[in-house]
Amino acid sequence: MAKDFDPSTVPIRNAATVMLVRDAADGDEGIEVFMLRRTTNAAFGAGMFVFPGGKVDDADHATELEPFCRGLDDAHASRQLGLDAGGLAYWVASIRECFEEAGILLAERRDGATLTVGDDDRHAVHDGTLSMVELCRRDDLVIDLSTTEYVDHWITPMGEARRFDTRFFVTEAPDGQEGLHDDKETVESSWVRPQTALDRLDAGELMMMPPTVKNLRWLAEFACADDAVAAGRAITDPATTLPKLRTNADGQVLGIALPGDPDYDSV
Repeated sequence: MAKDFDPSTVPIRNAATVMLVRDAADGDEGIEVFMLRRTTNAAFGAGMFVFPGGKVDDADHATELEPFCRGLDDAHASRQLGLDAGGLAYWVASIRECFEEAGILLAERRDGATLTVGDDDRHAVHDGTLSMVELCRRDDLVIDLSTTEYVDHWITPMGEARRFDTRFFVTEAPDGQEGLHDDKETVESSWVRPQTALDRLDAGELMMMPPTVKNLRWLAEFACADDAVAAGRAITDPATTLPKLRTNADGQVLGIALPGDPDYDSV
């Protein structure tokens, strides 16, 4: 890191991440969650195993989107997040990022017809030539936010070159959409039992960031997807987690301190 780097000047960008869950495909009790491996060329989280998500864009705040959203409006969304306004954009960003990164669109046709998800639309939304408003208007889509639950809140520690204020959501995956990485930002994808992902982390097969690990541990407790979403709904005021970087005298990063760690207050 450059000697003239001033961590206090790094902007904190708003972000949203969604945990897509479904009942285990093998028929045994438990759930699976959709996860992606980020490319090693990524500016943030390179090579990490993550949930779909990313930065909240200006377009996610579009007031024209609200009529296409069912089950949640900006006033209620903002109240859940502790914001004066603009909360709905986090839910919209989680839906958009899920479509861009995983190819799964959490929406329905207003007329009840079968939803067809195309790669052309996915890539057009990703490169900005098609907005979510335009997609919803063109195909008369409804984005159902009534079962997308806000469950966690993390802020990237001071000292990182990129910082994010990230809200985590959980929702049940729609039937008929399997999901696939985009081969750009993400290079691998799979449905995995949360405990299996944690075991692979312990075995050194996967790399994950602390928020991912914490939320996988939470998900591992549930017997079915409905239980996970219901538990998410019961979380009314998620605590904000602000990790701190452990460094040596030369400023080299040694690890992460989390609230509750013995040295957290002194880092």
